[in-house]
Amino acid sequence: MLHLTQPHRTKLAVAALALAACAAGVTTATASPTADQKVDGVIVVAGNTCGWTNARTSANPPTALTVDRSSINKPGGNLTCDGSITASLNNNPAFTFDDTAATARTDLIDITGQQSFVSCRYKATNIVWDRDGTTRKYVNRAFTATKTSGSFLCPGSVTTAAGGASMLFH
Repeated sequence: MLHLTQPHRTKLAVAALALAACAAGVTTATASPTADQKVDGVIVVAGNTCGWTNARTSANPPTALTVDRSSINKPGGNLTCDGSITASLNNNPAFTFDDTAATARTDLIDITGQQSFVSCRYKATNIVWDRDGTTRKYVNRAFTATKTSGSFLCPGSVTTAAGGASMLFH
């Protein structure tokens, strides 16, 4: 029987949450004609870093858009996490933008993290992101993802602190 210590359970939950935060990344400066409808994301939680580059989006901000999970998850994407944790996105997150308030909002992030044979699935809703100046970079406000399925070894919820993730549209 696989036995994970509390630090390993936390790392597994953090990886799942990291993917949620990464997938939720958006920017909202006025889209330029040279924007290529891509987004890079990174998050550091409890010492673990997850990230990807060049995920496809359906539009450029400030137009409402979705992020294509097949361009984040392997084999089509390049999502990686430190350590022995893997993660995958279960939905194509939708984003809306408020240029006046310099914010963006993600409707739902549904993610799964796995370490060894332990799998944990989490969902986070209504994630808010703040634009960094006039750039296309956004940083998250604090949010909590709730466990929807998985091992009893998985924490019931995991939280990402404000500023723990950033995304850059290009």
